[in-house]
Amino acid sequence: MSGLRVRDLAVARGGVVVLEGVSFDVAPGSALILRGPNGIGKTTLLRTLAGLQPPVSGRIEGAGAAAYAGHADGVKAALSVAENLSFWARLHGVEVPDAVLARFGLTGLGQRLAGTLSAGQARRLGLARVAVVGGGVALLDEPTVSLDTGSVARFARWLTDVHLAGGGIAVIASHVDPGIAAPTLDLGGYRAGAGAVAASDGAFL
Repeated sequence: MSGLRVRDLAVARGGVVVLEGVSFDVAPGSALILRGPNGIGKTTLLRTLAGLQPPVSGRIEGAGAAAYAGHADGVKAALSVAENLSFWARLHGVEVPDAVLARFGLTGLGQRLAGTLSAGQARRLGLARVAVVGGGVALLDEPTVSLDTGSVARFARWLTDVHLAGGGIAVIASHVDPGIAAPTLDLGGYRAGAGAVAASDGAFL
């Protein structure tokens, strides 16, 4: 796959521009960590990269069918762990990897209803969903929230040994060390000027 290329991107939350002029490149097999204080727009940027909302201006190239993991874990409480993974696999026309439960510390929980999982277990299931869905670009919003030290290490091993080693890309918003060595982008330098408002056609007002 080609790399992820972002140029002069402006993004808005609630009709108010929060970031502008964001530019970066992430090559295949590489990750980028987004930093910045609460509310600066890390989640908004990831949602825009994922295609869940349009940019105000700028260009995004190479995102393709990105796999997005937000603050919610994206699991269905009434389905078992295994059924959740099968649901997402069928939706994307792929197979559930044999090793995915073990890789994310979910061995023995396959038949457990997702609604009965602890916060850490639910987060691991949400990350396993991203691994199942695959895709060249993984967009991860605070992926290690609720994870213990061992689970952070499992996540880091999957990301480096499987996803990135296979030529994938990861963009990670995190306040803490996600367990991998990667360059960081401080979004503080891209904070939009006070009063910037996005018009319905994507232009600035």
